[in-house]
Amino acid sequence: MTRSVLFYVQHLLGIGHLRRALYLTDAMARDGLAVTLVTGGDPLPELARSAARRVVQLAPIRASDASFRNLIASNGRPPDEALWSARRETLLAAFAEAQPDAVVIEAYPFGRRAFRHELEPLVAAAQGRSPRSLVACSLRDIVVAPQREDRQREIIERVRADFDAVLVHGDPRLIGLEASFPCMSEIADRLVYTGYVTAPVPPLDGSGTAGAGEVVVSAGGGAVGGTLLRAALGARRRGCLADSGWRLLAGPNLPPDEFAALTVELPAGVTVERYRSDFSQILRRCRVSVSQAGYNTVLDIIAARTPAVLVPFAEMSETEQSVRAERLAAAGIVEIVPAGALSPERLGDAIERAAQQRPAALRIDTAGARRSALIIGAMIANPGDPDIFTKFNMPTGD
Repeated sequence: MTRSVLFYVQHLLGIGHLRRALYLTDAMARDGLAVTLVTGGDPLPELARSAARRVVQLAPIRASDASFRNLIASNGRPPDEALWSARRETLLAAFAEAQPDAVVIEAYPFGRRAFRHELEPLVAAAQGRSPRSLVACSLRDIVVAPQREDRQREIIERVRADFDAVLVHGDPRLIGLEASFPCMSEIADRLVYTGYVTAPVPPLDGSGTAGAGEVVVSAGGGAVGGTLLRAALGARRRGCLADSGWRLLAGPNLPPDEFAALTVELPAGVTVERYRSDFSQILRRCRVSVSQAGYNTVLDIIAARTPAVLVPFAEMSETEQSVRAERLAAAGIVEIVPAGALSPERLGDAIERAAQQRPAALRIDTAGARRSALIIGAMIANPGDPDIFTKFNMPTGD
């Protein structure tokens, strides 16, 4: 009998959350699970490229800017009750059709609180199914924990009341959840580290040359990458590593006017592009990588063992990327330029330092997609088995 999973993901600004969800659901499908992926952000072409999963697209909602305080619908206006109701009905209809043995919710209740009016009914539907659907949280290595104690208590109580497992997609030898969520010990019996979730590293394609010896500046999805790209171009104009080619990857979500401004009167040897499907190959050939410190980008850099400069996104009290970057800098992996100190001069100095170094090797587990699939499958096959987490959890020592 085929077992099934419903996976919910809501990306708001960047595309890292959705990419991680795609890696996870691909692994679950490869393990023989029937997967329904419900996504609530702007559609991406990648969603249509895999037959391994059924995709349900909710009416899109995204953040209006980097503060994440204001949500907007595809018409540019705040979502109204009719839109929320339509999303909720679509989500519950997807659950009713899939009849999943397990529901996996990305981030909630640690994040995505604004979406609780559709997620609480989803959890209730899982609990009301006979037999009950298991409920798990899919969580990256670092969370943006609320400062208020009552909100932290609310998260703990929600996990203990409604969630069978919290899958932390990280390696505690590098960053444990307690670094960003000090109350972790109160849910330790439901928490399991899976290792980092990333795409398989393809062998280096010897026929390609893109990126060879270059300074590669990447802005992820690009929605909040304009400042970094402009500073990098300023560093190059000042003569930083002028003997190398420079490649700026602006991302699909950088506003068109900002993208156009980057291409005006470029120095010789500088290329500006939106996106490269061979990004992982380019990283492995380049001289220096310059980027923010998002989950997926950092894993690509570690896999490539490329000299790197990180400028962590840190607007509106965001601490996730700063924590990750600081751990990597302490391990001798990267140079850091704090976002608040970013300038062409500071960035250029960091790039030149990085170019003189060979990053230290970093031993981390990157089998998170495979292990997550195994955990979900084992939980479905053996509901309530207390030994599952012991079997799969990662060691915390060196």
